[in-house]
Amino acid sequence: MALTGLEIYKQLPKKNCGECGVPTCLAFAMALASGKASLDSCQYVTEAARDNLDSASAPPIKAIKFGNESVMGDETVLFRHDKTFYHPTTLLIQVSDSLNDDEVNAKIEEIKGLEFERVGLQYSIEGVAIVQESGDAARFAKVASAVAAATDKSLLLLSSDPEALKAALEPLASRKPLIGAATSDNYEAMVNLAKDNSVPVILKADGLDALEELVTKAQGLGYKEFVLDPGSRTTVDTLANLTHIRRLAIKKKFRPFGFPVITFTSKADPLEEIMQATVYVAKYASAVVLNTSKKAHLLPLMTLRQNIYTDPQKPIQVEPKLHTVGNVDENSPFYITTNFSLTYYSVEGEVETSKIPSYILPIDTDGTSVLTAYAAGKLEPEKIVEAMNASGIADKVKHRNIIIPGYVAVISGKLAELSGWKTIVGPRESSGIVSFSKTLS
Repeated sequence: MALTGLEIYKQLPKKNCGECGVPTCLAFAMALASGKASLDSCQYVTEAARDNLDSASAPPIKAIKFGNESVMGDETVLFRHDKTFYHPTTLLIQVSDSLNDDEVNAKIEEIKGLEFERVGLQYSIEGVAIVQESGDAARFAKVASAVAAATDKSLLLLSSDPEALKAALEPLASRKPLIGAATSDNYEAMVNLAKDNSVPVILKADGLDALEELVTKAQGLGYKEFVLDPGSRTTVDTLANLTHIRRLAIKKKFRPFGFPVITFTSKADPLEEIMQATVYVAKYASAVVLNTSKKAHLLPLMTLRQNIYTDPQKPIQVEPKLHTVGNVDENSPFYITTNFSLTYYSVEGEVETSKIPSYILPIDTDGTSVLTAYAAGKLEPEKIVEAMNASGIADKVKHRNIIIPGYVAVISGKLAELSGWKTIVGPRESSGIVSFSKTLS
């Protein structure tokens, strides 16, 4: 059971020094109780008190790291707008050891090709799940080794046989794979294997009551690097379990469920599988294991994930520097926009479609759109002139024409006066750039 603020306060030094970042020990205790502060911020707390306060100072969901810097858990809120979500859902593609060598190699190459760039952001699949379906321990170890040799992505080794898992894990222990699944029948061997190799392990049970019991037993073995699998495979049951686990961990600080949760898609049709995965990504899955590895299937899922796991208080931004589209020269048009990622890439896409090489200078507006930036005083003529001077655009073109968004036509006069450039009012919407560009001489 989580401690209250007053219970925590009784064990603090009561110096009211403010060195922790809050003015009093009572305020610090309240912040600890709500999960908004770390006990490490207080350098005067005694070791005895520190041990007693572990349950209060620990995050409601433990951070679990595995593989190539994959991090799951460490979340503190139910809803993104309350604060933010920190660690995007880890996506893993399943590779079965029942595939022949050629099929395994083809699958690996397909997975390695799952790299995307969208609105200036890089998308990629984080991991590969090697699943024992052949019943042959040697085959499982061989496929795991082949996948590990071919890619540096994070690894998940899945087998119900502790001995087969041990044979596959030992050569790869330095890669820190996630292993599983430990059940009520094999949890002692599985957890001890994970403990001996310092890797996290999946605890799987059918239903939340059984899962709580399994976590309690597994913790009794002196290890706590767990990822939970509530055993459900249908969308509706998995959604319910994900929601209950997250609510209990965040709202009730129910420690047996204070771990990341992994889910597995079960739909045979790839499009239905992606729809299933979107539910899990949207509602608290720390990791999702999928079968499909087609780019066309996965890009929408990865785009959704990126949108959910951006900080709502920090819009996606592009670097506010001079950008070029095409083979620019001294006669190329010069556009002004903001550094809000969606705005910039909408403009860049239309400029590219116009087939007229151009310069684009996104002004640093803290990632806000044109009208929002203007209303907030972040797209003023003075700031634009300052950015122009810093970009060196005057040395790159022989004309002195600057194209501004139509929505801020009101600044054209002052901008012309301050810059000495002719200010041309462009279209209000980026979709008008192609036709607008044909009017430029």
